[in-house]
Amino acid sequence: MEIIRRGAEAILYIDCFEGMKVLVKERIKKSYRLEALDKKLRVERTRREANLMREARKVGVNTPQIFHVDEENCKIIMELIDGKRLKDILDSMNEEMVRKIFVEVGKYVGKMHAADIIHGDLTTSNILVKDDKIYFIDFGLGYFSNRIEDKGTDLSLFKESIRATHPNVLNLCWQNIVIGYKQTFIDCEKVFKRVDEIEKRARYVERSAKD
Repeated sequence: MEIIRRGAEAILYIDCFEGMKVLVKERIKKSYRLEALDKKLRVERTRREANLMREARKVGVNTPQIFHVDEENCKIIMELIDGKRLKDILDSMNEEMVRKIFVEVGKYVGKMHAADIIHGDLTTSNILVKDDKIYFIDFGLGYFSNRIEDKGTDLSLFKESIRATHPNVLNLCWQNIVIGYKQTFIDCEKVFKRVDEIEKRARYVERSAKD
């Protein structure tokens, strides 16, 4: 077992399953919670994340294939994607490649939102690039919702994460996310209007805090 990442909620490690090398996401116990409640929450979140990934794949979004969900031990056993995080390679990409990648990113987010899938943690850390294909990972904060507010928030947080980690290419990335998103989600204009409203609310709060 090779541990890839240890987070607050789960550990990721490489293991073997039915003769294959796989990635395992295991939700860890929280000692500060009542044991029965902790188990219930971990099982529910494991089940929900697996369902989100399966539904995303059904609508044409690349995610790791799920081989098995072990609810008793709160594990998702999935395909190991040997790719690079978009966060790690974005700043070295030329403009043409950035445009191409982020149009595709926008298309996939649009497909998720059309299926009422809210990723919940859209960042360049949670997008892998392999052989010119992109894969979305880590749906641990995701949920299902048909609310425009939730879809707007999903995109707004994505934009802010790019602003924080890749400020020099924010405008280029966002312009092409918009292009791709419009191709796959019919209610795109409502969502972009909500993104603008969310940003205005954030600026108002920021100004009020300074006054």
